[in-house]
Amino acid sequence: MQLSEQEINRRQKREELMRMGIDPYPAELFDVNTTIADIRAAFQPDGPGSDIEPEQDLSGDERWGNVQLAGRLMGFRIMGSASFAEMQDSTGRLQLYFRRDDLCPGEDKTLYNTVFKKLLDIGDIVGIRGNVFSTKTGELSVYVREFKILNKSLRPLPVVKEVVNEKGEKETYDAFTDPEQRYRQRYVDLIVNPQVRDVFVKRSKLVNSIRQFLSEKGYLEVETPILQPIHGGAAARPFRTHHNSLDMTLYMRIANELYLKRLIVGGYDGVFEFAKDFRNEGMDRTHNPEFTQVEFYVAYKDYLWMMDTIEEMVEKVALDVAGTTKVTVGENIIDFKRPWKRLTMFEAIQEYTGVDVSAMDEADLRQVAEQRGIRVDSTMGKSKLIDELFGDACEPNLIQPTFITDYPVEMSPLTKKHRTKPGLVERFEAICNGKEIANAYSELNDPIDQRERFEEQLRLAERGDEEAMALDEDFLRALEYGMPPTAGVGLGIDRLAMIMTNQASIQDVLFFPQMRPEKKQEQSDESDFVAAGVAVEWIPAVQKLGFLTVDQLRAANPNKLFNDLGGVRKKLKLEAKMPTLDEVKSWLEL
Repeated sequence: MQLSEQEINRRQKREELMRMGIDPYPAELFDVNTTIADIRAAFQPDGPGSDIEPEQDLSGDERWGNVQLAGRLMGFRIMGSASFAEMQDSTGRLQLYFRRDDLCPGEDKTLYNTVFKKLLDIGDIVGIRGNVFSTKTGELSVYVREFKILNKSLRPLPVVKEVVNEKGEKETYDAFTDPEQRYRQRYVDLIVNPQVRDVFVKRSKLVNSIRQFLSEKGYLEVETPILQPIHGGAAARPFRTHHNSLDMTLYMRIANELYLKRLIVGGYDGVFEFAKDFRNEGMDRTHNPEFTQVEFYVAYKDYLWMMDTIEEMVEKVALDVAGTTKVTVGENIIDFKRPWKRLTMFEAIQEYTGVDVSAMDEADLRQVAEQRGIRVDSTMGKSKLIDELFGDACEPNLIQPTFITDYPVEMSPLTKKHRTKPGLVERFEAICNGKEIANAYSELNDPIDQRERFEEQLRLAERGDEEAMALDEDFLRALEYGMPPTAGVGLGIDRLAMIMTNQASIQDVLFFPQMRPEKKQEQSDESDFVAAGVAVEWIPAVQKLGFLTVDQLRAANPNKLFNDLGGVRKKLKLEAKMPTLDEVKSWLEL
């Protein structure tokens, strides 16, 4: 592993601490008795300690005279016998003040002069004990009386610098903003971009709001299998695996619908599950191969009741998470206040295309799709073509929450046929910000009709449709015992979280989104550099300047490289004779 100069330096500091008898990774607990947010809240203008004055010392105060905090050091201002540092805990940042003679009242000043000033780095985690006070400029701080190293950080954090320009505006430099790096190293993202943590706090509030809503209605939270012998409950391509002991193929669930409906058969009137589901499909800003949804099913209800329930629940979520029904998403303000707009699928397609597709057969639908530039193939049946038309023409225009209802029967193999509209089913999707957030049915509970729908899916699979549903004999057996009339829904937690937190990509609301394997940094061998003409003694200097391959070296500016080598020679204390400019140029020639 190629270590940077800072990484080598930090490892040396770790060894030095251990030689001094200081464990950089102690096992015993550190008793934290407050947080930075608690301190700041107490000294807000309307807080209980709002009358604190500049240079006021609270060492005699019962609560604020003996605070114990733990967190990460995020900055230093090292001076002579007194210094400042900035600590960050999970709730915020606060200034710390260290004074040598208070930390080291005796003759031995090692703790301050050596440990604090020389062996601590940005990113180290420490525990401190002290008292709250204000500096001459009135900045709220903690006067540190004792400190303890809790973790020595061996990698430097990206240093985010903020400066105030001539106009008095804050400018940020060297921010950790590259999306790929942020998603790969979410732990670093959370440290140096604290606002990211708030996104996930809001996501947790969102889930808790839904859980509270459903639990208070008396529905039972359950768990169903993630590994399933038959993939069902949605139209999607599954991930597959093999169970060695049973010697059988299993699938990662694409939905938990069929298991939850088995529980309705078993006698529960309402069940719900927050489920991790997996679909082996493409990735984009609204799709991740594993995602979270809540599905719930309630006996003796229908899809009209479910529309009212989803409106009520999501309105509550907005109030719990954002404090208002109006949420800013990009350039739009989305209002979740009830009631939401309702359109049938055919009405929506006609509104946004000017074409009535309600009576069209497969050939006519294919022609309309092709005229709109939609890529079609022979595997697409009537339902798939209608779905593609709707996705192309309608979805992007549905910004405010809208219910799209009454889908063609071919599109919905698990849905009850419409009570008054032949050829349609009792289904709705909730669309918001141009994407589906929920999908619901009056659930099909006729086992004979359900078998025929599954058989139609098998025929689509034979045509090459990889998303067609499999026939589930056990689920059909359950329906034959009798399932009461039931309304069911799946609501996407990730997409709803995107909207509630104003995030443009699903990766921004997942702690650890799926990524391509990280490319290993290429590095040429010493022999490759020698073959290019670089003297052996100069290879460490070349690598120190970031030229890890001969190709990188040959792309360098020879004059700049020559000048930089002089500086690195001093840093590395090389005794080798300085190469001439012509020699450096010869390294860069093919």
